[in-house]
Amino acid sequence: MNKTVWNGLLVAMAISWSGLVYSGQTEEQESSDEALSQTTSATETADEKQLPSGIGWRLVRSLEMGKSGKFVHMVLVDKDRQMDKTIYSAAINKLCSKEPEFCRIRFWIQEYFIPEKLTPTAEQLKAQKADHLFNRAGGIHRTLWSCSVDHDRSQCVEW
Repeated sequence: MNKTVWNGLLVAMAISWSGLVYSGQTEEQESSDEALSQTTSATETADEKQLPSGIGWRLVRSLEMGKSGKFVHMVLVDKDRQMDKTIYSAAINKLCSKEPEFCRIRFWIQEYFIPEKLTPTAEQLKAQKADHLFNRAGGIHRTLWSCSVDHDRSQCVEW
């Protein structure tokens, strides 16, 4: 009988210990998941704060040209406001005001056309609504408009 009690006690301790280990792992995992969730939320909040936007437009991404420190900004314009050139001007002023040498912004109204690389595909280029370029060294300061934004054929470009 003594042996049976001892075996029962060992089994009970083993079950109790495995339960503690399991619950400890669960608590650690929950703590880890919670910390990851907080980090992700903080990162998303930081990203949202880092990417400028304004009424009628939002910066989707900025891509560096090689390792030059010069960026091409990819901006999404509200589809309902695509004909309003003040929306484009507001984005240009916000994104280029602190760039004394170079600033390029490309504008789209459909986010899925915004390229993830510097060089857009033919389809992405065709969907582009405007292209602003300021390059002090090259003496360039211009904005090209898609003919769907500016209907004046002498002022617009069909990409």
